[in-house]
Amino acid sequence: MALDHSAFFLEIDINYYWIKINDAAQFKPEQFEEFDGVWLAPGPYHNHFFVHGILRSLARFKVPTFVTGDAYRFFIDVLINTYQLNPNGEKLISDNLVDGNQFERIFITPHSTQLIQLYENHNNLELTSSRYSLYPQLIQTLVDNVIDIEAYNQFEDPEIISLKGHPFFVACSYCPQISSTREIPHPLIYTFVKACQLKSGIEETEL
Repeated sequence: MALDHSAFFLEIDINYYWIKINDAAQFKPEQFEEFDGVWLAPGPYHNHFFVHGILRSLARFKVPTFVTGDAYRFFIDVLINTYQLNPNGEKLISDNLVDGNQFERIFITPHSTQLIQLYENHNNLELTSSRYSLYPQLIQTLVDNVIDIEAYNQFEDPEIISLKGHPFFVACSYCPQISSTREIPHPLIYTFVKACQLKSGIEETEL
């Protein structure tokens, strides 16, 4: 529904498909380029190996990619492994800090200029079923080499990050679709859809 909200807002047509993680894991990496965009939904995911492989493939290409919920943690793991940021095998990411099967309120503090603009007219209260704390030494290494921090939460942990040098590879730990409505589509989601539209170069977009 959140994708439909954004399509209505942008006055475009989109086709989107739900692909099971086991099926997506069988794709050759270049097959992901056939899509105008890929959204890794919040999860939960039972096969971590498959998720890691898909994220590694997507990071290689310029396909707009949106990562939310539990997939955020997997994306961080992929960056750590790809760039060999943990040679001593230390614990650099906390376990899920949300207790049980419930949602926790997250307050977004935009950090980048673009996120400040996106949240200018949007409530900064979001809901999440997964929250992770990154150790300071990991954050600094990632920021220096791999990611940009787009927003923090009230616990001063990175809540929205993007991959340096990529047209649109954005990961957030919360579930933006929950606060999206037809009247007020979520700004991150319609920005993702706009990036997909730009890649497609046509009026109809496939996700």
